Amino acid sequence: MSKTQDTSATASDTNVLIHSVTPEQIGEAIKAVGCAVTILEQNGLPMVHSASHGVGFQVLWGNPAGEPGKYIDFTLSTPLRVQEGSLPEGLIAEWHRSKRFARVVQHGEMISLEMDVIVVGGVSPTYLNMVVQLWTQMMGQFFLHLRNFDSAKAAPAAAATEPQAEATA
Repeated sequence: MSKTQDTSATASDTNVLIHSVTPEQIGEAIKAVGCAVTILEQNGLPMVHSASHGVGFQVLWGNPAGEPGKYIDFTLSTPLRVQEGSLPEGLIAEWHRSKRFARVVQHGEMISLEMDVIVVGGVSPTYLNMVVQLWTQMMGQFFLHLRNFDSAKAAPAAAATEPQAEATA
């Protein structure tokens, strides 16, 4: 009988869907993967800050939900300053060729690893925790990518994947 009760409790947990999120919910998901969280307010908007692998990240809010303080999407973002003002040729392209869930965006002397999260339509609380866990894994993989990137190896791979133009007479 206890097996049936355990199953029904699990089933009811998975039936709870989140259609919008609050800074506190995201903070709890971040804490669930072992990261500390700071929630502040700046210019009337909540700011959620944390860190993984010794590097800070933040939550950037997307579209507001119908209720104040709730959002239907957000972006996890870790901005980094580029030392000496330039990245090795092919670093961003090589990351995008090999990874699917997080993108790198360059803004002048800054780059940012970013991952969008959408909850509209409904997601489970477990989904939020898993997305944050995936984010922290992507951060670790990105830092390894930065440390181990070899532009000499990336150049032939990029050339091999570029479409070849056909010669015309």
